[in-house]
This record gives sequence, structure tokens and C-alpha cells, in this order.
Amino acid sequence: MEENIGQSNCLEQRSSPHEAIFFVLTYLPLFELLSMSQVCRSLGDAINNDILPWMQLVVDRPLNFRISDDILMRIALKAKGRLQVLALLNCVKITDDGLLRVVAQNSCISKLYVPSCTNLSTEGIITAIRFLTQTNPNLNCLRINGIYDIKKQELKTLQELINPNLKSRPNQSKIFYHKKLPTLLHEDTDHSIDVEVCPICDEVRMVFDCPRLVCGKKCRGCDLCIPRCKECGICFNGIDELEEAACVDSLCLDCWLKLPKCSFCNKPYCNEHAGSQLTLVGSEGFVCGSCHSNFIL
Repeated sequence: MEENIGQSNCLEQRSSPHEAIFFVLTYLPLFELLSMSQVCRSLGDAINNDILPWMQLVVDRPLNFRISDDILMRIALKAKGRLQVLALLNCVKITDDGLLRVVAQNSCISKLYVPSCTNLSTEGIITAIRFLTQTNPNLNCLRINGIYDIKKQELKTLQELINPNLKSRPNQSKIFYHKKLPTLLHEDTDHSIDVEVCPICDEVRMVFDCPRLVCGKKCRGCDLCIPRCKECGICFNGIDELEEAACVDSLCLDCWLKLPKCSFCNKPYCNEHAGSQLTLVGSEGFVCGSCHSNFIL
């Protein structure tokens, strides 16, 4: 009898997750969080019933090309209407209807990131922002770089909706979405929207100042009007040491030297496209996609 009681107590202890695991759940990326919820029933129930890990929903690789409106809605429901950050990074399947459905159920969103969500329209984003600002005065950060065909009047409407007293400031860094996740969620929000009207081409794009003090305001513009290093953002005016990355982006010599190189062509990937590296069996290095198709296959 005593042995049976001891065995049942042992099984109960094994079936419930250790309390320490709840301290790390909020730091896990979405893919790992969903994977852990499938390990066992007790762990899945513990994760799904805890609101805190779901209050900052960031959809990044490798889920961004797979997630649909219905899947996004099911995940967002885990926050039980208390979602604070919604970051959809390159989620090409998310539509205006899917975004509005999530926003309608989570009026507490203070940061909305939808960069390069090419299935979204500016009209759909304006509708979602208008709904949020009617019920939530704390919305202070919007990232829409990569949304197609943003008009100047539409940008003005968004600026007035989010914060009419806060003017957009020039971006000092080229790196918005290349940063690590904690930095993304806690970045400076002095500029409420990441795009503005380029002073050179008069189009709505991300506009940058060169980090080099000698340039001043002379090279302020979007990256189509003024070529810049993909890593540090300096302009290439007067720079002869222009290097090409394996992803066909341009790098300055200093950044090119710091990045790891392909074992075949000796070209690096920029940090944004580092996920395209292909590993070699039995080697610590990597191979770029071009060399892999030409020499490995």
C-alpha cells in the first residue's frame, strides 16, 4: 500500500511542470513556445493557460511565411484580449481582415509592427489603427516599412491618428528589423512611424541620416536614392572600398571584414540574410546559396 502511494505521488510530481519553467516562457520566441506546448498535456495546459507569454506576440522566422489569418487569430486568443505588442515580420499571408480581427479582440495593443506584410494594404492598416486609437490612447509605435504604395496623405492620416503632436524624426540607424528580439520590443519610440517622405524622390519610404559626421544633412534620403552599407548605414559617397555580400547587398570594407565568409567564394551574408547560410557536414564554416547550387549539388 505504501509503495503504491509513493508511486502515485511520484507520478503527480512528474506530471506537473517545475515552477521555474514559467520564468523563462516569456523570453522564448513564438516557435519554441508553440513547440514546448506540444511536449506533453500538462506542459501544454500550463503554457496555454498562462497569459503572460502571449501578451507580446512576435511572428518571425520560420513561422512568418506559413502563418495565416485563422492561425494568427487562434494564437492571439491565448492573450485573452490583453495583447500589448503585435509584431508580424514579413508575414506575407496576413490580410487586412486578419489584422482587423486580431485588433478588434485586443484593444490594448501599444506597438504594431507589420513590416513587409505585402498582403496588407494601407487602407486596412488605417482602419486597424483608427479602431485602436478610439479605445487605446497608448498606441505609440507603428512599423510599416515594406507595405506597398503608401501615399503621402495616407501617411499624414496615420501620423494624426497615432500622435498628432509627435513629429516623425529621421532614423539614425539602418537596422530596424535586424536587431535581436528584446531590442525590437524595447526600442526607442520617439519616432512613432518608421517611414516618412524622402526629400529626394518625394516617396514614402524609410529615410536615414548618414552616421558619418562629415556628411551632415547632405546625404539624407531613402536607401534607393542614396546607396548605403547594409550593416552600419553609412553612405558610399567618396568611398572606394565597396564590397559585395553573398546576398548581393553592398557593404563597407569595415563591415565586410567583420562578417563570417562563405567557405567557397569568401563572401559574407549581412545580418538580415544570415539565415540563408547553408552548413557543410563536418565543417564549422558555411556555404552561400549560390556556391551550394553551383558546386555542392
